[in-house]
Amino acid sequence: MLDLNFFQDKTILVTGHTGFKGSWLCKILVDAGAHVTGYSLEPPTNPNLFTLSGIEQKMHSIIGDVRDRRHLMQVFDEVQPEIVIHLAAQPIVRESYKNPVETYEINVMGTVNILEAVRLHPSVRSVLNVTTDKVYYNREWEWGYREEDPLDGYDPYSNSKSCSELVTHSYKLSFFKDCDQAVSTARAGNVIGGGDFAADRIIPDCVRAARAKQPMIVRNPYSTRPYQHVLEPLMLYLTIVQKQYEDSKFAGYYNVGPDDSDCLTTGHLVDLFCEAWGDGMIWENRFDGGPHEANFLKLDCSRVKRVFGWRPTWDVKKAIEKTVEWSRVWMSCGNIEACMEAQIQQFLAELRK
Repeated sequence: MLDLNFFQDKTILVTGHTGFKGSWLCKILVDAGAHVTGYSLEPPTNPNLFTLSGIEQKMHSIIGDVRDRRHLMQVFDEVQPEIVIHLAAQPIVRESYKNPVETYEINVMGTVNILEAVRLHPSVRSVLNVTTDKVYYNREWEWGYREEDPLDGYDPYSNSKSCSELVTHSYKLSFFKDCDQAVSTARAGNVIGGGDFAADRIIPDCVRAARAKQPMIVRNPYSTRPYQHVLEPLMLYLTIVQKQYEDSKFAGYYNVGPDDSDCLTTGHLVDLFCEAWGDGMIWENRFDGGPHEANFLKLDCSRVKRVFGWRPTWDVKKAIEKTVEWSRVWMSCGNIEACMEAQIQQFLAELRK
């Protein structure tokens, strides 16, 4: 299993570090003693976790665009990273319908640029490209998708991430097959947790409604998704990165999601949030049809369980409770950094049981 001591004094480049997942990831790595450089656009929201967490003062933060290959190459030249974790993306389905060209530029050519930089920098030993559970050709069936199932996302976001997977596969076969650079992809399910302020995401919308003391408006309570706390996939990303650094045989394609019991409808998820928040919070069904999004999506995560001995640590109910805990600290102007550290330490303690 994961040993965070492995990351002490490692030189690590994280793209998308100013985002929700990136901020949590950098916090874990910095606290583990890693030398972390982040490459990303400015934080995508205001407020944002990157600023609130105070992590910016403890790492090398570079504002840049993964579409800018020349700048990216300069950063690789200067940093000479050993490990690259690629999180940078345009991650919102509805936004991808509004701006499909930008979505493809970021999610596809951004990946090409990262892998090209890796190819030209032998300092890199371990690479992880983080994609999404939406990369699969969705048949709307009840079984979890396996890593061998066909890729073909429907909407521009999902399809662009499918393309990112194919780009990674091509680079692996063409350039990384017989070398010391191990490359994997992680297809992650929906994540929740404190500090996500994104638009068009169900839990951030719940927090905004709770803060305003208004009913939560749910546009599609019937879609079914796997949900997990943000620390679940991050710890598994780090496990993959560590293991393939030590032995390239672990490089591969991995689903990263919760158990079947945490694959639930949006309406059920909001019920759990309202229960955890209290204060008489309720939600209203305002189903609007909207652009096409998958109604049912589930992952088969047996590979990561078999290869890494992994198991989920916090179920979705606990994940909601931890999100509410963080949100109440933020709303009361409490110590965000201390809250994050406490949650990370609690998660690690339960992970090791």
